[in-house]
Amino acid sequence: MGLPLLGSEVMGVRIERVDLPGIGVRNDIVTEGGRRIAVITYRSGERDIALIDQDDPDACTDSVALTDDEATTIGEILGASVTLSKITGLGDNALGLFTEEISLPLDSGFIGHPMGDTRARTLTGSSIVAIARDGKVIPSPGPDTVFEQGDIVVAVGTRKGLDALVDIIDRGPR
Repeated sequence: MGLPLLGSEVMGVRIERVDLPGIGVRNDIVTEGGRRIAVITYRSGERDIALIDQDDPDACTDSVALTDDEATTIGEILGASVTLSKITGLGDNALGLFTEEISLPLDSGFIGHPMGDTRARTLTGSSIVAIARDGKVIPSPGPDTVFEQGDIVVAVGTRKGLDALVDIIDRGPR
């Protein structure tokens, strides 16, 4: 999907694109509250996030230059938090799917072992869709993701499948 055109909306969010001749492009996201947050992408590939003055849409009140790694990390954090919110919002609906946050017991036999050792999907039909760890979210963890003490597993499945997954996590590996 390419960038939206000037004044377009993506998922109900208004985005305004402004070409900056000789500099690059500025994409403004207009929040529901009327604030503008801009992502300025320079011709060099560098980028800034800027807060735009509420009274003057051509004036910036503050900006932060981002490295490639910082931009990627911000995108991942925002994307993961939105994904987790949407998944958690599924709840008890007509699909019969539920989400559950399962805390790994402090003495869990899975600590230090890869997630694939649970065989969650094979044994229960439930999917582990994220792991909350140290205030961060690991979205779509792979089977090689190693569990750590304090992890909270976010899973999606039927009620029966999630109950079986809780039993497996509580019991530990066999």
